[in-house]
Amino acid sequence: MFARRVKNLERYQTQGEQLQRQVLTQLLQSAKDTEYGRNHLFGQAKDYDDFVKHTPLNTYEDIKYDIDRMRQGERDVLWPGRVKWYAKSSGTTNDKSKFIPVSSEGLKDIHYAGGYDSVALYLRNNPQSRIFDGRALILGGSHRPNYNLPGSLVGDLSAILIENINPLVNLVRVPKKKTALLSDFEIKRDRIAQEALYKNVTNISGVPSWMLSVLNRVMELSGKTHLEEVWPNLEVFFHGGVAFTPYRHQYEQLITSPNMHYMETYNASEGFFGLQDDPTDASMLLMLDYGVFYEFIETSPSPSEAGANGSEKVIPLWAVETGKNYAMVISTSCGLWRYVLGDTIRFTSTNPYKFVITGRTKSFINAFGEELIVDNAEQGLAFACEQTGAEVLEYTAAPVFMDANAKCRHQWLIEFAKAPADLQQFATLLDQRLQVLNSDYEAKRYKDITLQPLELIQARQGLFNDWLRQRGKLGGQNKVPRLSNNREQIEQLLALQK
Repeated sequence: MFARRVKNLERYQTQGEQLQRQVLTQLLQSAKDTEYGRNHLFGQAKDYDDFVKHTPLNTYEDIKYDIDRMRQGERDVLWPGRVKWYAKSSGTTNDKSKFIPVSSEGLKDIHYAGGYDSVALYLRNNPQSRIFDGRALILGGSHRPNYNLPGSLVGDLSAILIENINPLVNLVRVPKKKTALLSDFEIKRDRIAQEALYKNVTNISGVPSWMLSVLNRVMELSGKTHLEEVWPNLEVFFHGGVAFTPYRHQYEQLITSPNMHYMETYNASEGFFGLQDDPTDASMLLMLDYGVFYEFIETSPSPSEAGANGSEKVIPLWAVETGKNYAMVISTSCGLWRYVLGDTIRFTSTNPYKFVITGRTKSFINAFGEELIVDNAEQGLAFACEQTGAEVLEYTAAPVFMDANAKCRHQWLIEFAKAPADLQQFATLLDQRLQVLNSDYEAKRYKDITLQPLELIQARQGLFNDWLRQRGKLGGQNKVPRLSNNREQIEQLLALQK
C-alpha cells in the first residue's frame, strides 16, 4: 500500500510541471460553478495563462467577507457546497484571527494525504520500522462551534483533523480524543502525559515546542532520565509548525537512543506543502499532486505584504530557480485562490522540487535596510549555541529605533533552556554570525555607524508561555513570532518580564 504511493512519488523527479497543470485543471473544473469561479471565468480557462488573466492575487483581507459568508452557512461561494470546518490561525493587521476554510476535499487530498505520505516516505527510508507495533502520540488543539451552526466547527487545524479522522486511527493513537481536544493546555499537558506514560509509544507528532513541554511532564511523572527508558520502542518524531533547530539539542539530550529519527513536515492551516524525504538533507520535497497549485513571487529577503499590490512578477512552479527567495502563492481545494500565503522559501533543487523555509513575509527586521530574515536568525542562534553550549527555548527580536544617545540596534529577548555562562559572549557570537550570513546586516553594522551591536535580554523562565496564555494562545499550533519590524510584541513581553 505505502510502496505503491512511494512509486507514484517518483513522478516528482520528471513530471513536476505536468502534475501541477493537472492539479490546476482539476481545481478550476471543480469550482467553475461557484460564485468565485463564475466571476473569474474558471469555466472558460484553458490553461495557466487564462487563469492568471482573470484571477487576481488575494490576501486574507481580500476574501475574508466571502469566508464569513461561508461560515454563516452560504453554499458555493469559494468552493462547491457548504464548507463546515474552519482552521483558526494567527491574525492580520486588522483581525485577531484568520479563519481558513477546510473543505472535505481539502481534508482528504491535502491534509490527510500529507500525513499518509509522511509515513510512506519514512517507511521507505526505514524498512525495518516497527511503528505500527505501538501507539502514536499526536498533539492537537481545540475547537468550538462555528456561529452555532449544526456540525460546523472552528478551531486549530490539528483539532479539525482529529475530529474527522478515521475512527480506526483512534485505536492506535494517544491521548484519547476527549483529552486531545481540551482547550486548557496546562490541564491537557498533564492528562496527555498520564495517559501516554504506560503505553507503547513508537512515534510522536506535533509542534516541537509544545511536544517538548509534554515530554518533560512525562519525564517528571516517570522519574526516568531519558525518554527511551519510558518508551523503549520510540523511533520517530514527525515535527512541523516551527523550525526544529532551536530544539534539536534538547531533544537529543532527552532521547539518546541511536534509533531515533526526526522528519520535518510543512503543514499549515492553509495546506500541507512539504516533506523531508531524505533524512540527510534538510530540504523538503514540495508535494505536487495534492489539491494545491503553486505560484511564486520573487522577493527581496524582507518584502512587505508580498503580492498585495499586484505589481510583483508572479511565476508558476516550472519557472522557479534555485537560490532565490520566493513568497508562496497557493490555490487549493479549500477555496483559496491565488492566495498570498505569507511564507517565503528558497528552492535547493528543481528536479525534484525541493526547498527550505526562509521565513514569513511579515516576520523580518528591515528597520535600517538590514533585511534580516528568520533563516538568518535560526542559523545565527544555532552557531552561538554550538560555541557556548547554550540551549534556546524561545526568542523574539525587534529594532530599537533610537535611544537617548541616538543609537539604533536590534533587541533580542531570549528564554534559555540552558543559559550561556557569558551572555555578552553569546550576543557577540550571534551578532558576528549574522554579519557572515547577511551582507546587508554586515553593511549596516560596519563600524557601528548605522547599527550598534545587538542587545540581548535574558527572559525569565516561562515568560513566553505567560504571554501566550494572556493572549489565549497557549498550546495547540500557536507559536511565538520570531522577528518583527515594530516593537509591539516585544514591549508586551518586556512588560510581563518585570
